[in-house]
Amino acid sequence: MRDTITRLLVIRHGETAWNLETRIQGQIDIPLNDHGRWQANRLARALSDEGVDALYASDLSRAAETAEAVSQELDLPLNLDQGLRERHFGHLEGLTHDEIVSQWPDDAKRWRGRDPSYGPQGGETLAQFYDRCVGTLSRLASRHPGQTVAVVAHGGVLDCFYRAANRVELHEPRAWKITNASINRLLYSPEGFTLVAWADSRHLEGDDDLDESTDGVVAPA
Repeated sequence: MRDTITRLLVIRHGETAWNLETRIQGQIDIPLNDHGRWQANRLARALSDEGVDALYASDLSRAAETAEAVSQELDLPLNLDQGLRERHFGHLEGLTHDEIVSQWPDDAKRWRGRDPSYGPQGGETLAQFYDRCVGTLSRLASRHPGQTVAVVAHGGVLDCFYRAANRVELHEPRAWKITNASINRLLYSPEGFTLVAWADSRHLEGDDDLDESTDGVVAPA
């Protein structure tokens, strides 16, 4: 049975300037800031004793740069996959939350209400995004039965992974944290995903948690 199970360490990228500004990054290619690079290095050291066999990341630089620190620490090749990209937010990308509310109130209402059929002009619907993310993780995990795989992606992507593992509907509000460079543990088998542990940030002790709130995941109150 163990030979059919893949152990997954799914991780949100390190901090960016736009995270601090609550600005929608989506698929705009924003790099890590200095603090994000510090987080990436701490993450890499934390993963050094996890027995990671394979490493994947979104090809957007904030995720790829985070994963590159892990690649160098573990001496593992880094595999980039566009299927792990953040949700495409179309005409809302680059705007802050407040700007969206003031300029596009109807979009803001449907986005914050987690309408699965809503997609910003030029972007993805929530349902399309979920199917892409979960399909990608299933594809990657199925390549490594019996192994441990690290995956570095984005806040919205990890939200989809959590929902898949816990059978939480897309329209349900989020009550779990998704912080920069924290380690989240899942198992994958042909039957689907299972949650083991979430939001392990012990390697970032003393760091202020910045919950994901800029890529389409509204932080809990």
